[in-house]
Amino acid sequence: MTLHATQDLPQLAADVLAQAKQRGATQADVMVADGRTFSVQVRLATVDRLTKAREKRLGLRVFVGKRSASVSTSDFSRESLAGLVEETCALARAVVEDEASGLPDPSLMTQERLDLGIYDPTELSTDAQIEAARRAETAAMSADARIVNSEGADFNSAAGRVVLANSHGFLGDYRSSSFSLSVSPIAAEPGGTAMQRDSWYDVRRTYGMLASPESVGVEAARRTVRRLGAKKVGTTKAPVIFDQETAASVLGHLCSAVSGYAVYKGASFLIGRLGQVIASDCVTVTDNGLLPGGLGSRPFDGEGLPTRMTTVVEQGCLASYLLDSYSGRKLGLASTGNASRAVGESPSVGPTNFSLAPGPFKPDTIVASVRHGLYVTELIGFGVNLVTGDYSRGAAGYWIENGELAYPVEEITIAGNLKDMLANIDMIGNDVVFRGRVASPTLKIREMTIAGN
Repeated sequence: MTLHATQDLPQLAADVLAQAKQRGATQADVMVADGRTFSVQVRLATVDRLTKAREKRLGLRVFVGKRSASVSTSDFSRESLAGLVEETCALARAVVEDEASGLPDPSLMTQERLDLGIYDPTELSTDAQIEAARRAETAAMSADARIVNSEGADFNSAAGRVVLANSHGFLGDYRSSSFSLSVSPIAAEPGGTAMQRDSWYDVRRTYGMLASPESVGVEAARRTVRRLGAKKVGTTKAPVIFDQETAASVLGHLCSAVSGYAVYKGASFLIGRLGQVIASDCVTVTDNGLLPGGLGSRPFDGEGLPTRMTTVVEQGCLASYLLDSYSGRKLGLASTGNASRAVGESPSVGPTNFSLAPGPFKPDTIVASVRHGLYVTELIGFGVNLVTGDYSRGAAGYWIENGELAYPVEEITIAGNLKDMLANIDMIGNDVVFRGRVASPTLKIREMTIAGN
């Protein structure tokens, strides 16, 4: 499918750049995004919500010396774009100078056109997408007699094209797509009043790689039913195991702490730690913008620089921050190709495919290593201080007794400090799977405070 094929987006971007130069811009870049989205929620076999949208937006960023401004529009008419250019240049002249502002060096722009497997031209019919959601919910409801209700099943799809051009002569574009499916069933014991909910999902760049609706529904039911009969536990200190999903949440805090913006603003516990040991020697973390089919993969970043594989932590040692050009200049470092950008906004730092390297252990082996401890499957709240590393979040999961999951637990809090948590990782699973831009295998932390009754 060709999106807005009648409009020559690269030429449109070039025309806007030429106008910006005529209006006095010393540098400029233009981003054009053009795409479609579809979302449906089915609840109890009935369509509860359905949205379809097609959108195109153009964002212009201009520099007048060391002053800059960004504006966006969805009106591509000649008159509207002329007004946009004039307005943006006027805004740039009105702001204060910033010595770190400006486009990247022209010699650093990407030259390659890479096929990273991030675009699938498949366009499913509305009925097919509704049916996928319905099948997932039906599978969940049928999997166990204790599944009594549903919060719904969602199917989402999106496809689009991004064009980026700048006054250095760079012009790049790529297409991408995504397909996702999720379901959230509710369970109760026969005759009981206490209920539990959980969910499961899958998300892929290509439709053919998406898990079947039946497998998503059955897994969602399994995760929900196993939470029935949840108890509280007493306050103690014990080993804590994070499953894939919650481990990715922990890793996400590290991702935020290595952002160049957090570092130069003094809002990270990793300031000044480059080259120092910050984690257990079994910890290696990478950010790979070139991962085939990755949900964060792309041929160039939000500034036109090539994406790449960056080793962030190598065997426990902090090897790199994640940087765009601006944060790199602030810190006296080079960009790592991690400029992330929404149309009409200045770049910031974002991960591509940020992951903890898998270890040698099966998840069952990790659980078997714990005599008494906690296996976490859900985290609640946002009690994390990236300046100090202090960590305190609500949690639910399963209590481990003698190497086995003994019973579900809820209404507990786990607390520690990210510095200690990273240092005390002593087992890493072999089960890493990307369902987002941050992924982690199962991991075990030697000891944390668990607060319950």
